[in-house]
Amino acid sequence: MRMNVLIVGSGGREHAFTWKASQSDHVEKIFIAPGNAGTSLEPKAENVDISASDIDALVSFAEKENIDLVIVGPEDPLVNGITDAFKKVGINCFGPELLGAQLEGSKDFAKSFMEKHNIPTASYRSFTDADKAKKYIQQNELPLVIKADGLAAGKGVVIAEDSQTANKTIDEFISETKYGDASKKIIIEEFLTGQELSYIAMVNGTEYLALATSQDHKTIGEGDVGFNTGGMGAYSPVPFVDNELDNKIRKEVIEPTVKGLSEDGISFRGFLYAGLMIDSSLNLKVLEYNCRFGDPETQPIMLRLKSDLIEMIQACFSGSISHFKVDWDQKSAMGIVMSSIGYPESYETGKEIFGLDRLTERKNTKVFHSGTRLENNDVLTNGGRVLCVTALGDDLKQSNRNAYSAVQEIGWDGKYYRKDIGFRVIK
Repeated sequence: MRMNVLIVGSGGREHAFTWKASQSDHVEKIFIAPGNAGTSLEPKAENVDISASDIDALVSFAEKENIDLVIVGPEDPLVNGITDAFKKVGINCFGPELLGAQLEGSKDFAKSFMEKHNIPTASYRSFTDADKAKKYIQQNELPLVIKADGLAAGKGVVIAEDSQTANKTIDEFISETKYGDASKKIIIEEFLTGQELSYIAMVNGTEYLALATSQDHKTIGEGDVGFNTGGMGAYSPVPFVDNELDNKIRKEVIEPTVKGLSEDGISFRGFLYAGLMIDSSLNLKVLEYNCRFGDPETQPIMLRLKSDLIEMIQACFSGSISHFKVDWDQKSAMGIVMSSIGYPESYETGKEIFGLDRLTERKNTKVFHSGTRLENNDVLTNGGRVLCVTALGDDLKQSNRNAYSAVQEIGWDGKYYRKDIGFRVIK
């Protein structure tokens, strides 16, 4: 049976899902709510003018259009119970229910969960009182990491290297509620060093299927400095993850997480993302959980995925996901995020993007749209992160060269991109 699929979200992750789903023989039609300029141009795809946060409207639309499968991209609707809403009307929605989504929705919840199930993570304390938080800072060695408890679009994290920065951040988060309710409670945790790794698995209750490894670059500045962002680039696979380290991650993080969720009576069907820090001795700790695929990790991973994404998701619903044989392109993939100048703070939108047509026929290259919109057949900027230019290569050095070569072809008034994506592993 050919299916109608609804993809919820408007970013590069959702464009990558749309692109991949459109290749499936199981798919009749794909609707993307609200989508972007890139999603609307994919085969079988149609954008729908419904916000990703308008759960009632999405459910009504899905019932009207006989949607067979919903794939949720961003975290907000998951944390607000979108899967529960679709479950009530009998439509399969790939993403954890409300309680499972708290792994990402509340860092305090996630930390407590990890402590309970002996999953390695940084030591921490949580606070709702600014004075008590400042006192804790005084009593502990800096740097420390200060995080908003709730969702802050990847930006509610500050590495405090001095007490002035720490106190200012505490005031902004708790007293001034910089991120609204999300920062009324904060987490202060030890600062970890090493290499970050994004480890993503598809989970079905008690089973899981590990996907290709990737590494994200979260900060705006080259050399991994400056403001935290939603991600400025990513690559896959990660060369330092050999079979031994992969098994260690599964045994110490993924398996106890899946088992712990089941033991706690938490239904979790969807993508489970463990953000890890790996030190020079290959000891690992969980920095955070996400209850969805990472962005921009999705883009290089989807470019390498040769298997049918829809078949993989269906296997999660039929209960056979751990036995699914995934076929990966052995090439490396590199994704470079092009953003609006000023992001992640204030930036302008509505700038016309030039050069996209030069890349449509370029082999092994795909431009995934994030913050874009169509106006009179022109593609305009419509967000902080605008594009993720993604390319394959025989190794990371070549995929890096191919991606940056494509980036040079694209321009608009006020474009910005990091020029060092992959610098930690490309020698």
